[in-house]
Amino acid sequence: MKSKAFRSAFPHTLPVMAGYLFLGMGFGILLESNGYSFIWAFFMSIFIYAGSMQYVAIDLITGGASLISAALMTLMVNARHLFYGISMVERYKDTRPYKPYLIFALTDETYSLVCSGDVPEGVEEKKYFFLVSLLDQFYWVFGSVIGSVLGSVLNINTEGIDFSMTALFLVVFTEQWTSTKDHRSAIAGVTASVICLLVFGASAFLIPSMISITVILTVMRGRKGRKAASL
Repeated sequence: MKSKAFRSAFPHTLPVMAGYLFLGMGFGILLESNGYSFIWAFFMSIFIYAGSMQYVAIDLITGGASLISAALMTLMVNARHLFYGISMVERYKDTRPYKPYLIFALTDETYSLVCSGDVPEGVEEKKYFFLVSLLDQFYWVFGSVIGSVLGSVLNINTEGIDFSMTALFLVVFTEQWTSTKDHRSAIAGVTASVICLLVFGASAFLIPSMISITVILTVMRGRKGRKAASL
């Protein structure tokens, strides 16, 4: 059963592997260029495992940011996972003993995989989710370490590498848009973000937009649940 689950999960993670290896390498190269060895890349990718936050963390570490500043920045960058979690409550309901790790490992790309299709027939759902999550993190850790090692032996120009995560988010958004006919969540998110950008400005719109999106999606989910119950 484990072998079958792995054979089912692995092909679905190949697109993520292609992205995570290169994005992880970019992180490792940037980290090493700031004086931190592959050991840092390895443990940050194991215990933080948040691609965009790891890129931001390089500036926080090198800039000597306080714990409060780091905590607020982490909240701003990763607040989107609040509404990821809302949509995964039912899907991850009966996934013990893997549930703690599944919650920890729910990245943007893993979310896309576990939500984009049904689990292959004959494969236990919670094992499939676990293996998809584990494989995705392995790709990220491996890419980070390789990038750090390469950065230590090669003279690499790091200009523009930090934009790679932004590019990935655009790709994920586009893929989600084209894979579903219901665009209400995407439209709500973009609209809330634009309004908050106009109201609060570029330097302070992130937290208000994340709060707004979370509230909107929570209300939308509640209405959907009540509608389904009435049918």
